[in-house]
Amino acid sequence: MITKVELGLAATALAVLFLLVLVQAAQRYLPVAGWSWTGELARFCLVWVTFTVAGVLVTTDSHIALQLVDNVKNPKVVRFVRVLASAIVAVIGAGFAAEAWELMSSQGQLRSPSLRMPLTFLYLFPFLGFLSTAIRGAVAAVLFAVRGVPAPVGTTEVRPA
Repeated sequence: MITKVELGLAATALAVLFLLVLVQAAQRYLPVAGWSWTGELARFCLVWVTFTVAGVLVTTDSHIALQLVDNVKNPKVVRFVRVLASAIVAVIGAGFAAEAWELMSSQGQLRSPSLRMPLTFLYLFPFLGFLSTAIRGAVAAVLFAVRGVPAPVGTTEVRPA
């Protein structure tokens, strides 16, 4: 359910980003003054899309990874590396979540220039995304340690013809 909420938030931010970029493009050809808040909100939406789905990528194993270790024949080595990698992702996610929390706490009085939106709201979605990344990375590390590494479902590599 949490994954669906995160994907829904990211999809909403992506749709708003798309619409705002269209509005910005249309403003160039209209004889009216442009709205400066559209560019600002579009940049914020890009941040929100990026960091909201970070935890989902860890859970679905869809993040960018070099899977060189998966070709190693010894399953204990593969398990160790995957547990270590997931633990590192969890620690880094926790560190980023702590920093996002610090920004939320310390930037409360600051507001964005055009929207006058409190910057606390800007940092809320990265905080939630990094918190999700930390939790999901820790869960993945435990699951890899207990159950081992699942066999790959299908190959995603591109082979020359």
